Amino acid sequence: MIVVVFFSLWELLPTCGIVNPKFLTPASEVIKTLWGLIASGELYKHFLISLKRISCGLGLAILVACPLGIIMGWFRNVELSIDAPLQAGRQVSALALFPVFILFFGIGELSKVVIIFWASVWPVLLNTITGVKNIDPLLIKSARSMDASELTLFRKVVLPAAAPSIFTGVRLGASYAFMVLVAAEMIGANSGLGFLVLNSQEIFKIPEMYAAITALGLFGLTINNLLLSFEKRVSKWKEAKEVY
Repeated sequence: MIVVVFFSLWELLPTCGIVNPKFLTPASEVIKTLWGLIASGELYKHFLISLKRISCGLGLAILVACPLGIIMGWFRNVELSIDAPLQAGRQVSALALFPVFILFFGIGELSKVVIIFWASVWPVLLNTITGVKNIDPLLIKSARSMDASELTLFRKVVLPAAAPSIFTGVRLGASYAFMVLVAAEMIGANSGLGFLVLNSQEIFKIPEMYAAITALGLFGLTINNLLLSFEKRVSKWKEAKEVY
């Protein structure tokens, strides 16, 4: 219902002259422009480049943050020894560090991947730590009382119990990655959906700008739904427990 109202207002406000159509293109024209970008293959080209950047940055963040978060959540001494520098590092905005990343890694793809990694690694790391630390002690005691090895305890208890919190972190990391991706492509890129938005605005192709923004929204929504679907598939035990 809210979606219908939103698109109805989007169509009616500029059409009726309440909002200047030069600044807010009617929804029907935006959809027509979006279809034109898809048909020409231009949107697909920018989409693939943005997908590659966000996949590399977010994927690297998951590979680093999940193991580190599990170790920090499980071993108290490790958390105490490295928590302070990590807490200090996460306070620094990724966008504030972008000039530093460009200085060290250049204006090419690597700097964009690094800034996406920096923005998305923290929510994944913190949620992984929280998920491991909040595991019900009774589950761990029960597994150990049955002489479960550390590897079995890790596979059968720690990972499944922490999985919901880890996936929440991954989804938060993905949303952070999208915000930084757009900013990075606007600042130093000649391709990608963020670049398409900024370039369309600069040359005053307003319908194309809104079409690119719509494509970004659909892109983010698709990624979020894919992560949700994967989470439900991995965490089937949780749904079964809730039903019971």
